[in-house]
Amino acid sequence: MSTATATHPQKQRKTPVQKATRILNPLSERIAPYAYIAPFFIIFIIFGLFPLLFTFYVSLFDWNPIGKQTFVGLANFEQLFADGRFWNALLNTFGIFLISTIPQLILALFLAHLLNHARLRWANFFRMALLVPYITSVAATAIVFAQIFDRNFGLINWVLGLFGLPAVNFLATNYGSWILISTMVMWRWFGYNTLLYLAGLQSMPREMFEAASVDGASSWQQFWHLTIPSLRPIIVFTVIMSTIGGLQIFTEPLLASPESGLTCGAGRQCQTLALFLYEQGFGLFKFGYGSAIGVVLFVIVVLVSLLNFFLSTRTRKAS
Repeated sequence: MSTATATHPQKQRKTPVQKATRILNPLSERIAPYAYIAPFFIIFIIFGLFPLLFTFYVSLFDWNPIGKQTFVGLANFEQLFADGRFWNALLNTFGIFLISTIPQLILALFLAHLLNHARLRWANFFRMALLVPYITSVAATAIVFAQIFDRNFGLINWVLGLFGLPAVNFLATNYGSWILISTMVMWRWFGYNTLLYLAGLQSMPREMFEAASVDGASSWQQFWHLTIPSLRPIIVFTVIMSTIGGLQIFTEPLLASPESGLTCGAGRQCQTLALFLYEQGFGLFKFGYGSAIGVVLFVIVVLVSLLNFFLSTRTRKAS
């Protein structure tokens, strides 16, 4: 009997501590992923979502930061849509956005294709050099380009003078100021987008292009039927990010005409929506009116980004 007892010991009962540990372990495994991502959402709620919602709230008031806050409903939006300065800023914003974004992305795509296929010595040096405009101070870039486009001593007008053409005052007209600011934006961001496209190109298998060459596909056919479809997710990303950044452009027009301040010229030739918002909110302390501009700018950015995404999706389905 004692032998049987030794051979078949009784099953040990789990203590309350072991039972609690068994219950807590699956619970902690379920909670852990949410705990890992919680810091991002906490920071986003504090510094992203709350300011956005508060901007919507302030836009409904005649908001004096040191005085009374009077509820006016949609009066700020009615005043905004009847304000010619708003429509001028909206035109300038879209003009600069289109002139800077489309050539920039096309240039970045072709340059990435060249760097990926051309046999260059010191290829890594040229690739890293593309980041120099991105890491250069915007103020330094604005000073250099202001000198290049200067009416009296600028390089461009000097070249025009060699051909007997009159000097151009770029900041005196809408189109001239758009070209100046768009050139600054293109210079700053085309290298960044080039590296994104180049990273996508280098992830593609070389055998795919070699097989296309064996089948008789030309370089243009390979670029159009292989490179572009493979890069479509990155192209969609760069288009959407360029749209968001281009419609909120602020620093370049502000520094392009520092003597004009937030109006960016006597005729507000290059004043964007972001500059107009800052002028009304922090220059004239019309926080309710400035918040209404911010709300409209937010809606425009979302609508244009969704339009870009929709067009990109339809293009992918069509191909």
